[in-house]
Amino acid sequence: MPKQKTHKGLAKRVKVTGTGKVLRRRAGSGHLMSSKSGKRCRNLRQTTGMSRSLNNKTIAALAGG
Repeated sequence: MPKQKTHKGLAKRVKVTGTGKVLRRRAGSGHLMSSKSGKRCRNLRQTTGMSRSLNNKTIAALAGG
């Protein structure tokens, strides 16, 4: 049986920490930034975690399952 493949599109967008949490970038910082406040722009630069259910699905996709 062939090996399961890692979901490469997802692997480029997320990072798994040593404790198993999945970090991702926040949505909404690609364009139209001039209409958003400076505080909002700064907060969009920070990475954030995922919910527990999405976390498990993401790790499964990265592991090729």
